[in-house]
Amino acid sequence: MTIELTKEDRQQAISSIERYFRENMEEKIGNIAASGLLSFFLEEIGPSIYNKGVTDAQERLQARVAELDFEVHEDEFIYWRKFEKQAKGKR
Repeated sequence: MTIELTKEDRQQAISSIERYFRENMEEKIGNIAASGLLSFFLEEIGPSIYNKGVTDAQERLQARVAELDFEVHEDEFIYWRKFEKQAKGKR
């Protein structure tokens, strides 16, 4: 699966890479080089980050599903219990 960015997000990412190089590296990076670096990161590292996000979401959903029984559980066969309680109260 190819990770795609919107045109706006891609441009912001490229600008961020250029700024990072300007502020933290001894060499500046141009727009084309920054675009290539972004493409490399998206193709090479992006899937690992994406897969981690999917794994985190699955774990979270599985935890919520495990709690579902406690949140929506209804006691079964309780109709006669209320009469038994009333009968005990009359004695």
